[in-house]
Amino acid sequence: MRTLARVDWGRREWVGGDIAVCVRIRPVSASWGHGVTGPNHCEGTAAGAWMSLAQLAGGVRERAVRRPGRFVLGIAGPPGAGKSTFAAALRDEIDAQAGVQVAEVAPMDGFHLTNAELEALGARARKGEPDTFDAAGYIDRLRALRDIPLGQPLRWPGYDRELHEPAPDRLVLDHRRIVLTEGNYLLYDRLGWAPVRACLDEAWYLDAPRAVLTARLLRRHRRGGRSPESARDKVFGSDLPNAALVAGTGQRADLRLRADGDGYRVG
Repeated sequence: MRTLARVDWGRREWVGGDIAVCVRIRPVSASWGHGVTGPNHCEGTAAGAWMSLAQLAGGVRERAVRRPGRFVLGIAGPPGAGKSTFAAALRDEIDAQAGVQVAEVAPMDGFHLTNAELEALGARARKGEPDTFDAAGYIDRLRALRDIPLGQPLRWPGYDRELHEPAPDRLVLDHRRIVLTEGNYLLYDRLGWAPVRACLDEAWYLDAPRAVLTARLLRRHRRGGRSPESARDKVFGSDLPNAALVAGTGQRADLRLRADGDGYRVG
């Protein structure tokens, strides 16, 4: 039996007849956000509350209008969890509800070190690990989201999955009030990543079972041109250890999600 959560962001609500589900999202106030952490679980929940993409998007829009300037939502999670797909779908739903383009995705992947830089560091085989990104550059660009007024262009790099290289200035953010930034290490607190959390109004953590992560990652690397053996080496030698590292950061998220049918299970 699926119990659809009726969410009033910032208050507890009990819904359902025989099954009571509590959804508790921390309220937005002057004392909340920008790296302040606390409990994000649903107290008294018999089973995690189920939420649709429309509910999640509506909550973001509601909280974003309370904040002057840009609202920055971070979506963290292990490699293969579906962060890019989820972020794009959430952006599209936010825009559909607004009736105009108000949201954009600004990925962390654009801050990969180039392959030449990785070769020089002897780190090409470890590409994707925390120290193979330009964390300082990512943090500087996140801070620029705060400092540069709406309407003025802010350039953001992307990632070319055919060339397997960062693509400078792929995006231009100007009038988009809601920015969704996604990546593995948004909640990581070592190797220069700790300041990221303070740059985010909210941070969500998207998870998936290990078997799902493994299958998706193997498929990704095969599509990227790797042989079956090379893909397995990359997944089991780098990607899954990274996933284990990232798993320890989920407790810092404001909201934890896992895909469930055409929606998401909370907690």
